[in-house]
Amino acid sequence: MAKLKDPVQLAVIGAAHGTRGELRVKTFTGDPLALGDYGMLFDETGRRFEVLDIRPAKTVVVVRFRGVNDRNMAEALNGTTLFIDRSQLPQDLDDDEYYHSDLIGLEAIDAEGNKHGKVSAMFDFGGGDLIELTMRGKRPMLIPFTQAAVPHVDVKAGHIVIDPVAAGLIPDANEDEERRRQLGGGSGGKSPS
Repeated sequence: MAKLKDPVQLAVIGAAHGTRGELRVKTFTGDPLALGDYGMLFDETGRRFEVLDIRPAKTVVVVRFRGVNDRNMAEALNGTTLFIDRSQLPQDLDDDEYYHSDLIGLEAIDAEGNKHGKVSAMFDFGGGDLIELTMRGKRPMLIPFTQAAVPHVDVKAGHIVIDPVAAGLIPDANEDEERRRQLGGGSGGKSPS
């Protein structure tokens, strides 16, 4: 079993699916069905996983791996993370495409150069990619990884540029006024009885 030099997580194995060893797998690939196109997958210990069959199933894919032939074997793999070596990834990305692992550790700054923390993780809970920013002495915060919230990414320079208002870090003037109005502290409005 070989350890990977530069591992990149592609998926995490979930619950068993049926009785023949199939597994529900959450992928972190652009096309979930492409998981099998990357070749041999590995877990943290270097154990190998070969995809024999893959099909879509709502928010995950159902995968049959070589050597996993029954439900008991499949259940034992629940929670296993799957990796490939970075050298197996395509290196010819478009200008607006990034590997999540390349974003981890980048400094988050706004257009004026103010620091808003560092990218500590990337998440997708089903509503699109989110960036977790951490700053010493403050709680981590999540911002959307959208063009409006993160208009510029410069991996080589080691930073992302964020728009604090679009990212939800600073409320805009309309939101402040609406919040005051809803709380009954608006401008001359009558509070409900």
